[in-house]
Amino acid sequence: MSQCLPVGDVFSIFLLSLLAMFNPTLLAAVTVMMLLPDPKRLITGFLLGAYLSAMGVGLAIVFSLHGASSGTESSKSTLSPLEDLVFGAILLMVGWVLLSGRAARAKKRRKLRHEQKHPDKESKQSFPERMLGRGSVRLSFVAGALLSLPGASYFVALDKIAKLNWPTATTALAVIVFVLIEMLLLEVPLFGFFVAPEWTARAVVRFRAWISANAVRAGGWVAMTLGCLLIIRGTAYLIAG
Repeated sequence: MSQCLPVGDVFSIFLLSLLAMFNPTLLAAVTVMMLLPDPKRLITGFLLGAYLSAMGVGLAIVFSLHGASSGTESSKSTLSPLEDLVFGAILLMVGWVLLSGRAARAKKRRKLRHEQKHPDKESKQSFPERMLGRGSVRLSFVAGALLSLPGASYFVALDKIAKLNWPTATTALAVIVFVLIEMLLLEVPLFGFFVAPEWTARAVVRFRAWISANAVRAGGWVAMTLGCLLIIRGTAYLIAG
């Protein structure tokens, strides 16, 4: 059973990286940069800032957790299944909220109330729009470092990576791969701008329209799938233990 655990953890970490990819802030940043002159330079600056922040914070946290967990092996067999059940239940609830449309309806109601209270004011620009709207590569780097700060799925993945007790190089590689997958919404269009700029510009417009309509639902299914897998695995380990 101990040999099967890494396979399950690796798969759950991969699903968490997909869940982290459906980040509305990153999507908003890509949208803004695509509408500005020279989006290739802006996306490059943003991505470098995001790498620095996400990978730096991730490596610091995961090695800190790795050191802390080295002295708690006796309780690990009990805590890991319970953590799977707790995180699985949370992800199921998140997925249900996203798929039920409650999150979208709540966001729409908040927007409507804001428009009713301030009918003469234009919609307030988001932080990505304010930072990136100036078209500065330096500001895009700063925005990338700030907007890629870790979320819930990021912390869960780091906890799982630390508990795998892999060698230092393998652990660092796992964090880097997680961040690379998380940033696919930025990496794919940037690569396209280098190899086929005109086609990429048209494709990004189509993809942006699709993701705007389906990102919530896709994120909901990812959360539901991961939640079910965590609950099944946690239950199996508790029964077997």
